[in-house]
Amino acid sequence: MEQRPLGSLWPVSLLTLGGGGLGQVWGETDREEAVATAREAAGLGITLFDMAPLYGRGEAEAVMGEAFGGKLPEGTRVTTKCFLGSPEPGDVYGKLEASLRRSLDAMKLERVDLFFLHTNICPDDYVYQHDAQTQTRWATRWSLYVDSVIPAMAKLKAEGLIGDWGITGTGLPKSIMDALRHEEKPAAVQAVTNLLDSPGSMRRYDEPPEPRNIIRTAKNNGVGVMGIRAVQAGALTKALDRDLPADHPEVRDYEKAAPFRKLCAELGGDPAILAHRYALSMDGVDTVVLGVKNREELRACAKAAEAGVLEPELRQKIDGLRLNFQIPRMPID
Repeated sequence: MEQRPLGSLWPVSLLTLGGGGLGQVWGETDREEAVATAREAAGLGITLFDMAPLYGRGEAEAVMGEAFGGKLPEGTRVTTKCFLGSPEPGDVYGKLEASLRRSLDAMKLERVDLFFLHTNICPDDYVYQHDAQTQTRWATRWSLYVDSVIPAMAKLKAEGLIGDWGITGTGLPKSIMDALRHEEKPAAVQAVTNLLDSPGSMRRYDEPPEPRNIIRTAKNNGVGVMGIRAVQAGALTKALDRDLPADHPEVRDYEKAAPFRKLCAELGGDPAILAHRYALSMDGVDTVVLGVKNREELRACAKAAEAGVLEPELRQKIDGLRLNFQIPRMPID
């Protein structure tokens, strides 16, 4: 599989195997199939595996441990994450280290190549429009990020527990871009990469999402970009494969993507494959993270990588459809 440099780090495969599917976040699977999927991904040339303890309450990381027994194929790299929130400054390093060590134990590894802050970054006085009553659990204040998170990441790196660190770029766009421009910036960012420009149910703010500006800012500052949500949690596939309420952001995105599915039908193509090819064609994206839960879905995505980036004419047709997409806002409490 073709490889691209991940920012100023090392080359990685065009596709990254994400842990969401392995941890049953995106529908049911079982341990045996998830293990087989991880092993087949390595066999297909995927060299980056993106995990997190939240994916199935540790299930995805347990799958990695069982699949490879701590002996990763040569050239393979692994990431994991920590859901931090806004604890007391003196507790930041301890929480990051404890989460990391649990992940390492589950995956039977001594270090990970990238460790991501998996919570929103926001100004100290910012109040989210959605779930504001719980934001200290999932949002990290800017001053805490600068004064405590960055030094803690540097310490973990110096201790050899991580190769480098990054941020998940799904929070408030301005804060994400400020972090990417900061003097001590992350080595990588995970940014929404889909033709809807939609973060779906991850969006807790009312301001416009700016995924393409986030990607552009990352590239301008030498930060690697891992594209996430290429099919927007199923909204850009033939059909949603799990039951969701009618007003759920993913359902609303699925409805808004009807013109895209119509185009795919006219072309005789699979919407999921075309959506992944679109994501791989986006300027500044180094690798696209897959949310597959079984080998069948993995093989379909591998076909997208084999087909390569979109032809300019087809890209223009899809971008023409995008003019009519309206990104749904999260409800305000």
